[in-house]
Amino acid sequence: MTSRRLLKAAEAIREVVAQAILTELRDPRVRDVTVISVEVSPDMREAKVGVSVMGDEAQKTLSLRGLQNAAGFLQSKIANRLDTRYTPRLRFEIDRGQENALVVGEILARIRREQEENDEHSEQESSDGQPSAGDPSSS
Repeated sequence: MTSRRLLKAAEAIREVVAQAILTELRDPRVRDVTVISVEVSPDMREAKVGVSVMGDEAQKTLSLRGLQNAAGFLQSKIANRLDTRYTPRLRFEIDRGQENALVVGEILARIRREQEENDEHSEQESSDGQPSAGDPSSS
């Protein structure tokens, strides 16, 4: 099987699962879930579905459990869409990429603020040769 076919199958699975979660899944545990990615094994027997869940760790665990319980329902939806010998068995995992990107963004913003404060402080000292009266380091 070509990798192009695997990519097309993964995209079709992602669309079906995302749509079913959004419109058909009635499990109250599965809230604020976004399907980020799907990786299909070369033999098309398994698919790893990466999801992002808004909320704390307890909500993520609860949503993951709800998704795993709904895997049979979601696999039946996939079977209707894909024309393959096997319907992949779904395995759900939390995709931490979005969270990591937010954390990195916060760290970079903090570093930028600290650099700007240091630059302003050094400019004040260099403009009059001494720390300004309002400068906390002058006391």
